[in-house]
Amino acid sequence: MAAKKACEFLSKTMMEEVRRWGSMKQTGVSLRYMMEFGSKPTDRNLLISAQFLHKELPIRIARRALELENLPYGLSEKPAILKVRDWYLDSFRDLRSFPEIKDTSDEREFTKMIKAIKVRHNNVVPTMALGVQQLKKEMDPSMYEDLVEIHQFLDRFYMSRIGIRMLIGQHVELHNPNPPPQCVGCINTKMSPVEVAQNASEDARAICLREYGSSPYFTIYGDPNFTFPYVPAHLHLMVFELVKNSLRAVQERYMDSDKVVPPIKIIVADGIEDVAIKVSDEGGGIPRSGLPKIFTYLYSTAKNPLNEHSDLGTADTVTMAGYGFGLPISRLYARYFGGDLQIISMEGYGEWILVLRCFVIFSCFNQFVYVSRLDSVSVSTLHRH
Repeated sequence: MAAKKACEFLSKTMMEEVRRWGSMKQTGVSLRYMMEFGSKPTDRNLLISAQFLHKELPIRIARRALELENLPYGLSEKPAILKVRDWYLDSFRDLRSFPEIKDTSDEREFTKMIKAIKVRHNNVVPTMALGVQQLKKEMDPSMYEDLVEIHQFLDRFYMSRIGIRMLIGQHVELHNPNPPPQCVGCINTKMSPVEVAQNASEDARAICLREYGSSPYFTIYGDPNFTFPYVPAHLHLMVFELVKNSLRAVQERYMDSDKVVPPIKIIVADGIEDVAIKVSDEGGGIPRSGLPKIFTYLYSTAKNPLNEHSDLGTADTVTMAGYGFGLPISRLYARYFGGDLQIISMEGYGEWILVLRCFVIFSCFNQFVYVSRLDSVSVSTLHRH
């Protein structure tokens, strides 16, 4: 009995601490500053960075933990959401229990700790998706479009997650004794979008081959010598998701056909202010009725993977599609650096569609990734949640 009361007291005390930190104002960090600061990873700069993260990360993590506690429609009570909440609470506890960072030795131990926190949160996206699917199974499909609060929460949650992982990843990568050429932490100052698109497309095709036993081919057009500053991991994620959708659409449309399977076409175009990556396929398009739903977290045209992986212990299996989170999260990654993701679809047939604005366009036939250059984008303008 005494142990139970002590546990309840500690839990109550920690939640009060979470609420206190969650009410604090988070600090914006400009991408230009991250590049300039990270270009000189001296012991002094790493110490300053660690001291900043020691104060900043608990604020951002506390905010997400509090939101996970108060979600509508009973979403907070779903097993997968409780699992994610516990990860955030554990990370908050680790950060708050870490002593003041005074010297290089402290900084190195802190770096090990936040690196472990980043690993702890690796499966947040599929686990959150599982929680939403658990809620979805209990609801009438007619209610999906009315869940505005959940969609807004998930946008805030995932945009904040991108920011947290960017801050941790940047600090950890600055410790790399042999950084890749032209890299400042996670940022490659001379990233080749053609090279990243090639790697992402090959990865997507490998999954398609594993899933179906065969896969359409893809062709990339663009200047391989063109480079610009960006985070390769972010661009890889976006292109991977778009190409994966195209491969699935084409594969399923032509798998029982005698016709030659048309390849996926990827065009990388560089402009003065923007970079555009267009992905075009002949997979059938998206029905007009599906367009308003494509960026919601409850919509997918693929089979629900929960039918096969309903247990939390096996839910981390990577599938070709089905959770419905790929496109909305890809749009958040695009918006994080000032770009965007939109849809234009021609049902039944494909056409090239060119939009001369700084955003990403997706359709089952025509997908444009417009990535804004990160010269003067401020994280503070993107994370006021």
